[in-house]
Amino acid sequence: MTAPDVHGDAPGRPPVTERRLHPVTPLRRAWAPVAVLIGWALHDPDQAQRQLTRLTTTTLLIGLAVLIPAAALYGFLTWWFTHFAVAGGELRIRTGLLFRRTAHIRLERIQAIDVTQPLLARVAGVAKLRIDVIGTDKKDELAFLGADEARALRAELLARAAGFAPETAHEVGEAPSRQMLRVPPGVLAVSLLLTGATWGWLLVAAVVVPLLWTATHSLWTVLAAAVPLFGAAGASSVGRFVAEYDWTLGESPDGLRIDHGLLDRAHETVPPGRVQTVRLVEPLLWRRRGWVRVELDVAGSSNSLLLPVAPRELAESVVARVLPGVGVPPREALSRPPRRARWRVPLWWRGYGLAVTDAVFVTRHGLLRRGLSLVPHAKVQSVRLVQGPWRRALGVADVHVDTGANKSVTARLRDAAEAAALLRSQAERSRTGRRDARPDRWMA
Repeated sequence: MTAPDVHGDAPGRPPVTERRLHPVTPLRRAWAPVAVLIGWALHDPDQAQRQLTRLTTTTLLIGLAVLIPAAALYGFLTWWFTHFAVAGGELRIRTGLLFRRTAHIRLERIQAIDVTQPLLARVAGVAKLRIDVIGTDKKDELAFLGADEARALRAELLARAAGFAPETAHEVGEAPSRQMLRVPPGVLAVSLLLTGATWGWLLVAAVVVPLLWTATHSLWTVLAAAVPLFGAAGASSVGRFVAEYDWTLGESPDGLRIDHGLLDRAHETVPPGRVQTVRLVEPLLWRRRGWVRVELDVAGSSNSLLLPVAPRELAESVVARVLPGVGVPPREALSRPPRRARWRVPLWWRGYGLAVTDAVFVTRHGLLRRGLSLVPHAKVQSVRLVQGPWRRALGVADVHVDTGANKSVTARLRDAAEAAALLRSQAERSRTGRRDARPDRWMA
């Protein structure tokens, strides 16, 4: 590791120690100029082929002799001019060759900190630190750090965000974790085989490919249609299996820990106090086995999956840890829309349901792929009643609750009088819930 740089932060404050990324980082960044050329070639392959045919062997060798050192120099310079430091209550990241950029990430606004290791990074013993910050769509990241350094920096940032003094935060270390469950690879494989998306894409391919061959007798046309279809089927099965392999869920003082991945290993944290919505998803073919998938909406974070597959009873116990004091209501507790709603969506109206408890707003939707959404009253930012001309004629309305994750949960096709009463009561429950809610603090 390169020796850190020391700079003064401000008069009267101790100097800030800036650090560089791992020395293997230039190898990753050196590919950027090469990627630009590859992108140009793929964007216009005919033009690229014509240009290449005009070049002699000597010209190609000279071009490579210039390109490879230039790429290496670019990788080295971008690494050399990238620094990071933890100063007071923020993480600073300085980057840029010609145009300098300094990101000041306030620790109290950090939503999640993930440590990921792509396959080659695992071989090299390095890791990527990805930081979710409230109010930003793109994750800031430090790529790459030594694997041990990445975990130590993550622990220090969490400790400072939790209120530990800067001089002791680096000594706190990573909070201990207790394993709650692990998804066996066999169960994951069976669940993916029983997912309708995989078979749907294969069915479409089985119909479209023969029709195209009969109509065109063109191999290239058939391949152009078949490759995306089979690729989508593979992404919804093999791709998910690789990404969700060895899914392990643990509990620690700083949140729920998630480890997963066959090739690219990821270590994620979900702070329960900042979860806005929890969804229990039941595909049709999972119901006989009693399996569900647990998804999340977390404000300012892209982490959206808590459990890829689990027995319903076990999933409900996990939900109770994510949303303290919240229980999943039984099926019989959810009320359906009035029967006249069948004229709006025949048959499908039976899949809609609503339940409101003292702690949570619950809606259900779907027949083939049933979903149950739970929103704590304290997380509701606004409530809306929507009633178009067709709904007014039927005497029904939709009630939307908006959360801090910029998502909405909708109680569909409720009786108009019930919807109006629900609008008023939910607004009051939200105010009361926010007043009594626990603070969203790490390690609280």
